Amino acid sequence: MYFEDLKRDMKVTPDPVLIDKQKMINFALQYDNVPIHTDEEYAKNSRFGQLLAPGVMTFLEVWAKYLEKDLFGEQLVAGMSTKIEWSSPVFADDMLHSEAVITDLISKSSRNGIAVLEIKAYNRDNVHVMTAEVKAVVKKRKER
Repeated sequence: MYFEDLKRDMKVTPDPVLIDKQKMINFALQYDNVPIHTDEEYAKNSRFGQLLAPGVMTFLEVWAKYLEKDLFGEQLVAGMSTKIEWSSPVFADDMLHSEAVITDLISKSSRNGIAVLEIKAYNRDNVHVMTAEVKAVVKKRKER
């Protein structure tokens, strides 16, 4: 979708994602190797009582479902930035649902603009677990 076709408040609803325990542990062992993500005995004795999913993995699982919707299509030039905030823990077997909303559109040049996308994720109890703000560079139509 070209930059000119995008509108503020345009929404995309990605499919839900299940946080798989083994995938969560494997991700943590490779990228976020701390006991709250990898050591079940340690996690049982924490205030959470169980392993927590790594935050970055949580974002990536939701992001992968968003990408399946392909909002910008071939007009996506590149990602520009991502800011992620986690508000509640995510555990193994949590089912996350999310919504992505265009919150801003910034014209940068005659060739492209920046679409600001806010993605919010919630667990099966509808508790907000994460917000990500993603800026993407999107092509404009060529001037004739």
